[in-house]
Amino acid sequence: MGNAATDKPAGHPAPHEKIKTIEELGEIARAAQADGLTVALCHGVFDLVHLGHVRHILAARNEADVVVVTITADRYVNKGPGRPIFPENMRAEMLAALGTVDWVGINQTSSAEPVLDTVRPDIYVKGSDYENPEDDVTGKIAVEREAVERHGGRIVFTRDVTFSSSSLLNRYFDIYDPPLRDYLQKVRDGGGAERLLKLIDKIQDMHVVLVGDTIIDEYQYVTALGKASKENIVATLLKNGEQFAGGVIAAANHVASFCKSVEIVTTLGGNDYPEEFIRAHVRPNVTLTPIRVQGRPTTRKLRYVEMGYLHKLFEVYTMDDTPLDEAARTEIDRVTTERVRGADVVIVTDFGHGMIASSTIDALIANSKFLAVNAQSNSGNHGYNLITKYPRADYICIDAPEARLAATDKFNEIASVIQDGLHRKIDCDNMIITHGSFGCYPFSSKTGVARVPAFTKTVVDTVGAGDAFLTITAPLVAAGGNIEDVAFIGNAAGAIKVGIVGHRNSVEKAPLVKFVTALLK
Repeated sequence: MGNAATDKPAGHPAPHEKIKTIEELGEIARAAQADGLTVALCHGVFDLVHLGHVRHILAARNEADVVVVTITADRYVNKGPGRPIFPENMRAEMLAALGTVDWVGINQTSSAEPVLDTVRPDIYVKGSDYENPEDDVTGKIAVEREAVERHGGRIVFTRDVTFSSSSLLNRYFDIYDPPLRDYLQKVRDGGGAERLLKLIDKIQDMHVVLVGDTIIDEYQYVTALGKASKENIVATLLKNGEQFAGGVIAAANHVASFCKSVEIVTTLGGNDYPEEFIRAHVRPNVTLTPIRVQGRPTTRKLRYVEMGYLHKLFEVYTMDDTPLDEAARTEIDRVTTERVRGADVVIVTDFGHGMIASSTIDALIANSKFLAVNAQSNSGNHGYNLITKYPRADYICIDAPEARLAATDKFNEIASVIQDGLHRKIDCDNMIITHGSFGCYPFSSKTGVARVPAFTKTVVDTVGAGDAFLTITAPLVAAGGNIEDVAFIGNAAGAIKVGIVGHRNSVEKAPLVKFVTALLK
């Protein structure tokens, strides 16, 4: 006798049997189309399956003989902290359990285009919120339409009851800690995403110049073998490695997605790194203005990284930060003065590795329409590269330890460090002090100090997160943005960046807009 609770009717596969790779879905679609059947594809996150999703898929069923649903892999979901709520395997299984769905796949790329090129559906089903390309914050619907039509398919937009998984989760599920939940509600009540997105759009025509040190960041990935038998060291096995264009180069790539044009003024070693490597790692709207300094290397930071958890084990610097000779210093100051004039925003990423001296600071202050500065304290300059060497700036963005060092204040509350310490030492009316898992502290001379909670607790790699925060927020301050709104957007940028290994990718406008929108639905 069968078990009524577990037996399934003949001809109805178990959910896990319907989950296939994207390549397998392509083969299934080819076979179905060869038999004269039509194939419809739905694609999305499907984090919380609701009635809107059910009717969306039912509409696809009414359009075609075979319905395929593909979902975005966890690492490409830009919906805010803690998202997706349900991991990709659970989301796939939930969809596969629906009788209206024939096949399910997990897209392991950041775009639907590879799925469309592989499955080649006759019909690509999208929600009505994508029907007007101008309303698509990702800008991807045009690319997806082209991919569908390239293979002879067409797009169908469903028009039925519309829900938002993000809105439902934000409203009915405790997915955020109470302080963050309450803060997000306060922002919603004050105008929400619309105000923030308008601010982001205000900077799209700006010309931004960045001045700072180029750094070649290199990761060598290793696995631990164990303690050496005769030494108190851990032996490791080298597996592979990768190099990134870091420092000011990575910083420029972040802001390039938000502003019309970006220029980098930087120094490179005499002949150790070819410009081709640097130029190959900048975005198309970024112009590189390098100043070659003979007799010293381009700064390089080599980190040995444990592969399993991306823990950094050891770091080796290659650099020469001794004072430059008069000719080199004069050339740096001349080029800096020439290039920053006329820029809407000048952003200084001062890593303290020898490029920026007091004369350069004077040139920056005298010739910048709007000057934003970060002076970083790192293991190569600790205690010698304080933000207070800049007597004036329009915007400062540093982290809490850097703020305490500059204010010579180890113990007081960070609000006091900012208002009673930094603000009295530097002529600057707008500051944001980042503070890791505590969020950030925006300060304006008009409104005082506030706090914006952190938006993520999932950290893959912190390298470059502060630079992403600085470069994306600086134009927003220059555009007249409320400093707390700017801090909100900066926290979103930082949350995205800490999910990226090294500088493999930049923070881009479309994912940031999606992140902010999802938080505030």
